Parts: sequence; C-alpha cells; structure tokens
Amino acid sequence: MVSRSKITVGAVSTSSVPPASDAVRRVQYSALELRRSRRLQIMLPPAPTEIRTHRLMLRRWREADLPLFAALNADPAVMEFMPKLLTRAESDAFVDRISSSFEERAYGLWAVEVADGGDFIGFTGLNAALFEAPFTPAVEVGWRIARSSWGRGYATEAAHGALDDALGRLSLEEIVSFTAVVNERSTAVMKRLGMERDITGDFDHPALPVGDPLRPHVLYRLQRPGVAARQQ
Repeated sequence: MVSRSKITVGAVSTSSVPPASDAVRRVQYSALELRRSRRLQIMLPPAPTEIRTHRLMLRRWREADLPLFAALNADPAVMEFMPKLLTRAESDAFVDRISSSFEERAYGLWAVEVADGGDFIGFTGLNAALFEAPFTPAVEVGWRIARSSWGRGYATEAAHGALDDALGRLSLEEIVSFTAVVNERSTAVMKRLGMERDITGDFDHPALPVGDPLRPHVLYRLQRPGVAARQQ
C-alpha cells in the first residue's frame, strides 16, 4: 500500500518510478495516476460540492453556466494570452473534462460565482499539468474571470480558496502556476498568492509553435509550509 505521505495527487514522486525518458515517464505517470485516482476516493475526503470565501462561492458546474462560460471563452480580452478563442462546442467540452477531473482525481476547476447575487464569473482551481516540460507532471492552480469582474480581486480571492483546499484536504506538497511571459495580469495574481518565480524553470510551452509570442512562459511555485525544511 502506498503511504499517505507519498500521495501527491497530480504528481508522481520520483522515488516511486525508475529513471526513464520524459516520454516513458509520462506513460508511467498516466497508468499510475489512473490506479491512484481510484484510491483517492478511499484515502482522501471527496471533493466538497462548494468552497466559500469572503465574497465568492467556488462550486461544481451547472447547465446554466455553459452559455455564460462560452461567452467568456469567446471574449478576445479574456483570451488574450490563450492560443485561441473557443467555440461553444469546445467550451462545453472543456466543462465536460473539468467534471471528469473531479471524479478521477478528486480535484478540478471550480465554477466561481459572486456570493451576493449568484452571478457566474468564471473558474478557478487545480489542473493536472501533463505536457512535456522539466517540471511536469505537476498540479497547477489557474483561473479565468469574466472581463466585467476584473479589478475587484476576485481571481486572487478565488485562487486562495482553491489553494487552501489543495494544501489542506489534498495535502499537496507543491502547486505550480505558469503563463506567458507577457501576461502581467496573471503573474501579478501569482505574486499576490505568495507564489515565487522559479527563473530556472521558465520554459517554452510545447503546445505553441516556435516564434509564437505566447510560447515563452514563466513558472511560479508554492510549497506547503514545512516542505522546504524537510528537503534541506
């Protein structure tokens, strides 16, 4: 049986698999994650149906969210630092994948609504980063907020709620976040969350072509208190 201290949900401890190439390591990870995701339902409390912060509610997705989310994903301002705008079908499929993540991994991206009024404003939460990069596989915290709700601190507040769940219920040892170098709004949120930039970890995103201005990415990390001391 794998000890609780070795379960990091979205990341596989390097001590649990033999050295291998990046490609082989990701195949191993996928198989291990599938088996471990089933154990999570027993070893960890199930994901709550909602998380409340001072002004917001992080909750599971509803059918009524889909058209609002599609509009958000079709907004050029919101998607400025994403590879492309999403069609309604692509946006709906994204929500389907999010729902599957909660079932398979015990974490995912929460729909975010303003507690006073119930307006849907976007998402925040955790996502498995499985693409090829020196720091992956890992668990990232991310967010996407409707333009009408910018400038109110909602992204930071919502992400704090997701991080509290990640470092508490899930006992993750580290969370990462990354974005295009030119995305100063998101890097500002990462700093407000207390994350620290790992300059040596900055990378070119493999999903974007060479020469794309969004390809160069910055990497930020946040460790659970006490982890760094144990690693010294």
